Amino acid sequence: MIPVCRLEDLPAGESVRLDTTPPVAVFNADGELFAIDDTCSHQDASLSEGWLEGCLVECPLHAATFDLRTGRPTRLPAREPVRTHQVYVEDGVVHVRLTAAGEARGGSAA
Repeated sequence: MIPVCRLEDLPAGESVRLDTTPPVAVFNADGELFAIDDTCSHQDASLSEGWLEGCLVECPLHAATFDLRTGRPTRLPAREPVRTHQVYVEDGVVHVRLTAAGEARGGSAA
């Protein structure tokens, strides 16, 4: 598991980017935590810099949206999903367990 930050340092509506390979974005969507690959599947843009509304994040480059729960795109131009990862909170610290390429999607366990 990768430590991300203290839970209190990731308020609702905010995100943090992890410089992993590939980069991962962790979001606090109204108190529920999600982690997805940070790079839009349409074009290289950081999803952690996008706009969060509920469980959807909008890519800042071309306005594609992704469902944080599944990683699936919900608006064009993106057609391919991004990988999701498991999120845990332990002793007030947010952690991410990366999903291996080809492995079933992760989820949230906040």
